[in-house]
Amino acid sequence: MNLEQTARGKELEARLLEFMDTHVYPAESVYREQMAALGDPHGHPQIVEALKAEARSRCLWNLFLPHRTEWTPDPLSNLDYAYLAEITGRAMDLAPEALNCAAPDTGNMEVLALFGTPEQQERWLYPLLQGEIRSAFAMTEPDVASSDATNIQLRIERDGDDYVLNGRKWWISGAASERCRILIVMGKTDPDAPRHLQQSMILVPMDTPGLTRVRDLPVFGYQDREGHCELDFTDVRVPAANLLSEEGSGFAIAQGRLGPGRIHHCMRCIGVAERALDLMCRRVTERVAFGRPLAEQGVIREWIADSRIEIEQARLLTLKAAHLMDTVGTKGAAIEISAIKVVAPNVALRVVDRAIQAHGGGGVSDDFPLAAMYAGLRTLRFADGPDEVHRRQVARTELARHAG
Repeated sequence: MNLEQTARGKELEARLLEFMDTHVYPAESVYREQMAALGDPHGHPQIVEALKAEARSRCLWNLFLPHRTEWTPDPLSNLDYAYLAEITGRAMDLAPEALNCAAPDTGNMEVLALFGTPEQQERWLYPLLQGEIRSAFAMTEPDVASSDATNIQLRIERDGDDYVLNGRKWWISGAASERCRILIVMGKTDPDAPRHLQQSMILVPMDTPGLTRVRDLPVFGYQDREGHCELDFTDVRVPAANLLSEEGSGFAIAQGRLGPGRIHHCMRCIGVAERALDLMCRRVTERVAFGRPLAEQGVIREWIADSRIEIEQARLLTLKAAHLMDTVGTKGAAIEISAIKVVAPNVALRVVDRAIQAHGGGGVSDDFPLAAMYAGLRTLRFADGPDEVHRRQVARTELARHAG
C-alpha cells in the first residue's frame, strides 16, 4: 500500500507549511484582538479575509474537493489532501477557512458538486467556492436521536410549484454566521415510504420568511464564531426547483458524500494533537518543580511518548482510509472510515488532556488554546457521528465475516 504523496502534493505541503509559519501562526494573536474589538462572538474579523486573499494568491484554495467541476478542474486525491488537512488542524480557528476548506461548507460543496443542478451550482456552489458566502447543513433535531438519520421529523411537503417546510432543527453549525446565506435541509417528504426513502434534501436561503434563529448553543461555554443554532421552520416556502436530486434521495445523499468530507475532521484531529504535543513539550521543558524541569519526571516522559505513539498510529489509519477512498471508493473503505472516526478524536483528546495536565491551571484558561481544543474534540465524538455508531459498523462487518 503506497501512502506517499504525489509530487504535486509534496509541493503544496511545502507551500502550506511556509504559509502557516509566515502568515497563519502570526495572525492568531491578531485574530483574538480583532474578535475582542468586534464584541460579537459571531463577527467576521478582517484578518480572516486577509488570510484568504493570501492563500488564494498562493494557490492554496479549495484543496478539499475531489470532484471535477467547472471551477475546480484539477482536484487533489483524498490522500494528498489528508496531509494538507492535518497541517490546517494545527490552527483550527484560521487555517481551514483561510484555504476555503472549512466545515460545514466543504460537505455542502461536495453535495452541490455531486447532486446539484447546473442552476443550483451556479447560484450556490460558485459563491461558496469563491469564499464569498458561508453555509450550513440542517439535519439534527432536538426531539429525536439524530444519530439515526431516519428519525428526523421536519416535514417537506409539496404545494404546487413549491415545497413547504415545518419543524425544528438544532446544533446547526455555521448558521449564526452573518455570512451564512444557504442551508441544506434534510426532512421527510413521504413518511409512509420505505424507511430509507422517506427523506429528502432541499436548499433553503437563510432569509426565507418563516425561518427563525431561535438561539445559539454554546459548546462547554464557548461561543464558536460560526455558531451552532436552533432553528425554527414555520411554513417556510421555497421553489420546488430547490430540491436536491429527487424526493426520497435524502438518505442516499447523506451516505453518498464521496470525498474527504467523510474524514476531514479526522485529518485535522491529527494536527490538533500535534499542536497540543508541541505545547506540552515546550511547557514541561520550561517549568521547574521540586528542583528540576518537569520534563525530567518519568511520568511526564510517559505522557510524551504515549502521545507520539498514538499520533503516529492514528495518522497511519487516516492515510490508509484516504488511500482506500481513492482506490476502492467509500464503500470499500467503510471499515477504515468508521474506525478512524473513533480513533482520531479520541487520540487527540488524550493528547490534549495530557497537555492540559502539564500546564496546570493555565491549561483550562484562555491563555492557551488547549481548553478550546478539548471542547471541540469532545463535541466531535458525536457531531461527526457518535463513537457508538461507528463501532457498531465495524463490529457488524467483522461479525459478518464469521457468519455461516
